Amino acid sequence: MANGNKGKGGKETLRVINIETGKPRAREGRVILFNQLRQARAAGQMQVKIIHGYGSSGPGGSLKTMCHALLAEQAARGLVRVWVPGERWDIFDADCRQALDLCPELSRDPDLGRKNYGVTLAILGAERPL
Repeated sequence: MANGNKGKGGKETLRVINIETGKPRAREGRVILFNQLRQARAAGQMQVKIIHGYGSSGPGGSLKTMCHALLAEQAARGLVRVWVPGERWDIFDADCRQALDLCPELSRDPDLGRKNYGVTLAILGAERPL
């Protein structure tokens, strides 16, 4: 798994999660993504870029749809502070501006302003005990 931006002290701050590798079905991808988000939180990596692909049969794709549904569920529980689909990862989008306000180093992300339908960025919240 490749990582991106480095924060203070050279520590990796952006975790890249590639759920497209191996072309899993949505159910398998959900387990992978859920576990990777949990691992990112545990490692203190609160910025994640999820590579889910665009879908081979046109807009969407089951991994992208599943990814957005899981992030919305986690946002409702406070486990995700903000998430932005790659096609909206642009400084003119309100959610993007919120993410950049929380993590200014994301302004160096190469997908910013490129309308990449195959990725989603998220800022995680703290894990809550059940």
